[in-house]
Amino acid sequence: MNKFYKNMPDSPGVYLMKGTGGKLLYVGKAGNLRRRVSSYFIKANEARIEKLISEIKKIDYFKTDSALEALILEAELIKKHEPPYNIREKDGTSFLFIEITKDRFPRVLLVRGKSKVGGVRFGPFTSATSARIALRLIRKIFPFNIHSPEKIGSFKRACFDYEIGLCPGTCINTISREDCMENIRHIKLFLNGKKKRVLNDLKKEMILASKRLDFEKAEKLKRRIFALQHIQDTALIKESEHKTEGSFRIEGYDISNISGTSAVGSMVVFVNSEPMKSEYKKFRIKTIFKPDDTGMLREILSRRLNNNWPLPGLILIDGGKPQVNAAKKVFEEAGMKIPIIGIAKGPDRDKNEFIGNIPDGVKEKTLIQVRDEAHRFAITYHRRLRHDKLLPNL
Repeated sequence: MNKFYKNMPDSPGVYLMKGTGGKLLYVGKAGNLRRRVSSYFIKANEARIEKLISEIKKIDYFKTDSALEALILEAELIKKHEPPYNIREKDGTSFLFIEITKDRFPRVLLVRGKSKVGGVRFGPFTSATSARIALRLIRKIFPFNIHSPEKIGSFKRACFDYEIGLCPGTCINTISREDCMENIRHIKLFLNGKKKRVLNDLKKEMILASKRLDFEKAEKLKRRIFALQHIQDTALIKESEHKTEGSFRIEGYDISNISGTSAVGSMVVFVNSEPMKSEYKKFRIKTIFKPDDTGMLREILSRRLNNNWPLPGLILIDGGKPQVNAAKKVFEEAGMKIPIIGIAKGPDRDKNEFIGNIPDGVKEKTLIQVRDEAHRFAITYHRRLRHDKLLPNL
């Protein structure tokens, strides 16, 4: 069976599985074409995949510059050809689409099924996680608005997304509609697979800005061109590979501080119920200087989302309803729907009280282990910071 993939490159792209007479059976994306396609033949598969494999006569492929572009091409081909195995694999559930609204300052949203706002739609996307990662990557290159029309310009201070370069400034009216629509135009072109045209447009704008001696704008465009030419989509590649391997990722979060001082946050990662310490992360709180665990949690989750790390299948928070609600709000504002569970210690701090519905297949014992590890990791980091602060006074 290696005849199907032995000559495939170790690069991102889309593969097209074809049957008798060249009939297109299935379209898939990959961060590594050879590895992804070979996985169908060298691992035990479910009955549906076995049936697909038995029908394959040929596999074609298209290389892309990045996994992000592979995802976009995959969606385009599924929409155009409606391959039977792509449709069947959804088991009657709806695909995800990226939708750009018709608002004066358009929003870019992830929607499932039929349009609710009547905007321009791109997709379908077979993986919700991949679609969310993709939208995050695009927003880092072309900041876009997610605020509803009535909230445009109504913020007393810039939103957190603006501070980290994701919101274009619609929250506090620092972007004109013309500039906002220019970003939207580029996003539409990119989602239509026209990256080269976007790059050409940006290069022309950069040259024009330089001639006008608007060096600040020219530098901004230069950075945007570089980002588009060097898309950092490690998370998208990992998500694809993790899906192949059938792994389940849980992230656990905890905050540690004393009256708001030396405040830190921790993120620990468990994959298939086992700790993956190489993916643990530490956060030093930067925006809050008083006791406010929910505010600190919002900060570290927002910062976490600004990094291209693989998205989890479940999030565990060391805390009760206020902390869980704060976490849900961060992900909802980012257009993501990920199960979030909290563990409170109970009124007398003598038991584990679970907040939220635990997904099937996840054990309470595992969640407690994740909570304990997040707490240990945060406390260790907090103590180290306090120790470093005291050293000069010794």
